[in-house]
Amino acid sequence: MFIDEIEITVEAGRGGDGCVSFHREKFVAKGGPDGGDGGHGGSIVLRAASGVNSLMGLTHRKHWTAPNGSPGGADACTGRCGEDRELEVPPGTMVFDASTGLLLKDLDQVDETVVVARGGHGGKGNMRFRSAANQAPRQSTPGADGELRKLRLELKVIADVGLIGKPNAGKSTLLSRLTRARPEIANYPFTTKYPNLGRCQISMDQGFVIADIPGLIEGAAGGAGLGHEFLRHVQRAGVLLHLVEPMPMDGSDPLDNYRKIRRELELFSPELGRRPEIVAVTKADLPEAAALQTTLETELGRPVLCFSSVSGKGMPQLLQTVMQTLNPSEV
Repeated sequence: MFIDEIEITVEAGRGGDGCVSFHREKFVAKGGPDGGDGGHGGSIVLRAASGVNSLMGLTHRKHWTAPNGSPGGADACTGRCGEDRELEVPPGTMVFDASTGLLLKDLDQVDETVVVARGGHGGKGNMRFRSAANQAPRQSTPGADGELRKLRLELKVIADVGLIGKPNAGKSTLLSRLTRARPEIANYPFTTKYPNLGRCQISMDQGFVIADIPGLIEGAAGGAGLGHEFLRHVQRAGVLLHLVEPMPMDGSDPLDNYRKIRRELELFSPELGRRPEIVAVTKADLPEAAALQTTLETELGRPVLCFSSVSGKGMPQLLQTVMQTLNPSEV
């Protein structure tokens, strides 16, 4: 199950109390204070882990805690510190303070970490209070409480290329053809219910990550359907690969469909509307595909690709165009 937004509560460990103790040893009179400090409480740490692609792993518990520190002991023994608790999240996870809405960290790199709740400091033992004026102190301090915070985690899928288009435009089929990803493919709208990621390997040192974004509908920018949830994932894509179907199942006009998707992108985010875009007509084996390609080129004033994921027609040109768009300096 794909989960891309959750709220959790994190509570760091409490620090251990300081110890009140006096040295006791045969033939040693007035050994003096030797109470040790308490150990620090464990912290809660979020880490962006490779291979994790959903927040599903954190949904079975709403309250995550870290171990407390142990109290100090005699003979100046410091208490054991509580171990930090590390929670793994997908790369691309944005961490917000749920109470204030403040963005704490954008974990957009693998192995990047953030301490979201810091453990409490251990209390001071009575040996800390020894002085010339007070050689037998009997006071100590308690350990401090760990931080308690409510978080909102929001995942925005990270990909080099984001596949966009109307439902049943052929996005999942293309993803399965170019990568090892196996998205659900069926002959009905909204087969894809959440983003699917796959890596297309061109050569030993060339490749890119593709995200199959669920089909967008008119009104998505205003929240129609699951518009906001889908559009959020497009924001991470460096290049948009816009697929246009020549013969939509619902009988709609392909050119009008293209315009509607572009309008939704621009309404959701003006920056997203300026993102580099490659337009491609799918199902090139259909007679209507070539005519639509010509119409789109006239409409946009730039080249439009045409390919078939089934027969492979036009696929080499598609891959070459994607690589050139991603790495223009290497062309």
